[in-house]
Amino acid sequence: MPESYNHLNNTDQRSYIEHIFEDEKLLAIILRTSYKKEGINFFTPSNFSQQLGYMNRNKGYKIQPHIHNEVERTINYTQEVLFIKRGLVRVDFYKADKTYLKSKILHTGDVILLSFGGHGFEMLEDSEIIEVKQGPFAGNIDKSRFEFVSKNKIIIE
Repeated sequence: MPESYNHLNNTDQRSYIEHIFEDEKLLAIILRTSYKKEGINFFTPSNFSQQLGYMNRNKGYKIQPHIHNEVERTINYTQEVLFIKRGLVRVDFYKADKTYLKSKILHTGDVILLSFGGHGFEMLEDSEIIEVKQGPFAGNIDKSRFEFVSKNKIIIE
């Protein structure tokens, strides 16, 4: 992990948070369902257009009512968050040049933020996934599709 991302991890929870890199570029963050920490923790750099955080609050804790102000933002790349509600999913990561990098297995309850690079999926069991990403959807200009990695080249880490 590049030095600039070290502040994003809590050392004793590192195995529950995985970062996927292409050189210095953060492609994805996987938050395993077993992650647990008191309080609030954000896993994304503040300059990401999609923020991923976790809250663990005791009964009775209150979050003050609030309204989000209109703030103009520029979004150049779609970043998406997937919550594996049920099932087993293999995610394949690709470099910016569309060459295969590696794969990870996501289990029920895992969350992944996909920030850059390419990605593809195979459902290894019947699966339900909740997806959150910026909108509005731009149709066919929103993504460039390419071929899956061949099965004999898959590297699961």
